[in-house]
Amino acid sequence: MAKERLSVVVTRRLPEVVETRLSELFDVELRDSDEPMTRDQIVEAMKNTDVLVPTIADQIDARMIAQAGDRLKLIASYGAGVDHVDIQTARQRGILVSNTPGVVTEDTADMTLALILAVTRRIPEGLAVMQSGDWKGWAPTAMMGGRISGRRLGILGMGRIGQAVARRAAAFGMQIHYHNRKRLRPEIEEELGATWWDSLDQMVSRMDVLSINCPHTPSTFHLMNARRLKLMKPSAVIVNTSRGEVIDENALTRMLRAGEIAGAGLDVFERGNDINPRLRELKNVVLLPHMGSATEEGRIEQGEKVIINIKTFADGHRPPDLVVPGML
Repeated sequence: MAKERLSVVVTRRLPEVVETRLSELFDVELRDSDEPMTRDQIVEAMKNTDVLVPTIADQIDARMIAQAGDRLKLIASYGAGVDHVDIQTARQRGILVSNTPGVVTEDTADMTLALILAVTRRIPEGLAVMQSGDWKGWAPTAMMGGRISGRRLGILGMGRIGQAVARRAAAFGMQIHYHNRKRLRPEIEEELGATWWDSLDQMVSRMDVLSINCPHTPSTFHLMNARRLKLMKPSAVIVNTSRGEVIDENALTRMLRAGEIAGAGLDVFERGNDINPRLRELKNVVLLPHMGSATEEGRIEQGEKVIINIKTFADGHRPPDLVVPGML
């Protein structure tokens, strides 16, 4: 007798090749549009399916999980971050949670360097001049930015992405510094040419560029608060391709407007797409729509990891990317 296929609900549109493979393997419910599912729609899906495939934009809290049906046994999240799922409550209900780590490391690191260059070399300002037709020709003092070679880069969070950023920045001649929960092994520090700072405050006060590459956890919420932002040099630049909640966005906006920080490159925001309108007005800020991991290759690899996690679970084994409470 053929084994009954798992019921799977996907909350957003995924690359076509991923959706096709999901349909071949499972009894899957796909989205016709790319509109986010509402909270009520997700709860309803959790009542009637074996596996839920949400994205990092879908908040799944304890109250939602409490309403899940007995069938739901796996939340196979499409994305590396897991702060959008109450993992502890899920485990208490006997629901496993998996994610897709390691896939977007290189893509996110590329975007980090792109933002550093965009802010320090004023690339969006130059683009705006060209698109408006206002360019009058080359001039010795026009659109002057600063070179990044020789500048001190402070990396907050030296995991896979932080290390990938360090390798790229070193190739541009930047000096690599970092603060991390745990110091790297000496051979990794030597390979990266990286200097460890035990004190985040001291590192922040001495850097020319600060890159945020740590996850959002209760201990990192507003880690870059108003007090710590004020430690930065007025000539310094801050870049965030990790999680918006790590920075106090209102405090950052005030300081950028006051010239107390030279510039910022942001791909993530504290309240999702509800961005401080005053932040949008600033010429010394580059804002991107959370596209650090948005490559075709990366999105397909994420989908392949989701499929492997579900298939492994369906075969009666532990998903390879199982998230354990307290591991992040």
